[in-house]
Amino acid sequence: MGRSPVTPSTSSATLTIATAPPTPLLIRRMSQLLGMAPKRRAKPEQTASKKSRTSLSSDSEEEFESQSVKTSNGNEIDVPESSDQFPKADDIIGRLLVCGGTNWDLIGRKELPKQAKNAENVSNGRNLWGPHQTPYNVSLAVSGCTACHSLIVTDDGKVLTWGRNDRGQLGHGDTVRRDEPTIVEALKDYQIVGGAVGRGHTLFLTSKGTVFACGDNKMGQLGVGSQLQTILAPTRVAHKGKPIVKVACGAEFSLIVDCAGHLFSFGFPQYGQLGHNTEAKYFASGNKLAYKCEYSPRKVMLFIEKNRDGHTTPVEDVKIVDIACGINHSLAIDDKKRCYSWGFGGYGRLGHSETKDEMMPRLIKTFDSLNRGVKGIWCGGTFSMAVDVHNLLYFWGLSKTSGEATMYPKNVQDLNGWNIRSIGCANRSIVVAADDSVISWGPSPTYGELGYGENKSKSSTIPQEVKPLEGIYIHKVSTGYGHTLMIARNQSEQEKKLIDNLPKWP
Repeated sequence: MGRSPVTPSTSSATLTIATAPPTPLLIRRMSQLLGMAPKRRAKPEQTASKKSRTSLSSDSEEEFESQSVKTSNGNEIDVPESSDQFPKADDIIGRLLVCGGTNWDLIGRKELPKQAKNAENVSNGRNLWGPHQTPYNVSLAVSGCTACHSLIVTDDGKVLTWGRNDRGQLGHGDTVRRDEPTIVEALKDYQIVGGAVGRGHTLFLTSKGTVFACGDNKMGQLGVGSQLQTILAPTRVAHKGKPIVKVACGAEFSLIVDCAGHLFSFGFPQYGQLGHNTEAKYFASGNKLAYKCEYSPRKVMLFIEKNRDGHTTPVEDVKIVDIACGINHSLAIDDKKRCYSWGFGGYGRLGHSETKDEMMPRLIKTFDSLNRGVKGIWCGGTFSMAVDVHNLLYFWGLSKTSGEATMYPKNVQDLNGWNIRSIGCANRSIVVAADDSVISWGPSPTYGELGYGENKSKSSTIPQEVKPLEGIYIHKVSTGYGHTLMIARNQSEQEKKLIDNLPKWP
């Protein structure tokens, strides 16, 4: 059934929730549902001062060769009892589509850093206001809400990265920006099935459950057990134990989950974002505040719940199955579909009806009731989202630069009735693949990550359909800081034709 055009809204509401009048998008969806049957579908300690952690663009680079991808360094995983304990690649292949900003050195910055101002290093990257086709058929496409770089895995198993590279986060052994996807030669002998990217670092997950990391390591966010500030070559994370099956990155910290559901964290401990019941801060000298960073994976030992009186009790029998990270906060769900949050609590992004930081993973009460479990989680820069077992989408936190925050999970009414398949949460913007459509919204400034097209609205405060993608089925979405990656189905001749009609990049 065709859909009528969507007129970009000028409403000031961040999201439409149950108390708001229905929007055109919701009205159309209700009409569709009424008119048809539902569709089936251990190293020395090192501290970090506040001053040192803000120096993210240091010109001094250090290489870490002794534990590079070509050496084993003794951090081998336990041999699993069955292949079911190894991480699984998604069983999808599709064409990579992109939109958004491509001036990687400038996105999210007021001015170019010194090393990017050199004439020979100036980027001519432009904003791609609508979806663009690429020549890559991929099984994986990953970016992150704090990241101006991305990684993909092609259908023939090659790992490629591109974007900002001032900390060596692309894994090419240097700090040279890549304006288009470039093969990571150091990983050519490994099958990469997952990945995650932070502000200046990258994690690669192999099919054998090992993790490699590269990039910024000032706060220990690479987890390789080294205190070197920058590691240019993909290096094995210092994890001994069961195979790792999930990875996620915040701005300056990382999370990994093993096949037994144990959660580990490493990196910068501020706000309790590592989940170890501490910020690990102290006064180093005088009034200078410092933090004890975690340079190797450390197991998160306790998950808690709090009642209205603030009484804390441990949650028993927790086996984590999925994780997501914002700038300074995280979400996790367990095999009982319970949802936890911890880290920085500003703007209500943790969903506990308050702005307090949480030092340990805390159960979100909204989803802790009969038939209210969670099956999917995502984190933006200052907000969180989840899809429950009834396929209802929830939002909490703040996704624009002003206005009231949503202090606890609230249903996004505009997307009720849609079969939500994948979500990308950027710093402020949101992109959703649902049924045969892509829906996006986000406040100014944007760089084209919403995909509305040339000479169209650049932002929207309410969900809008991405018209240039009509007729194109999107398997998965991933968003970075100011850009969006999509994996489009290209099985039929009609699907291939629609994709081929899109403008090309690079």
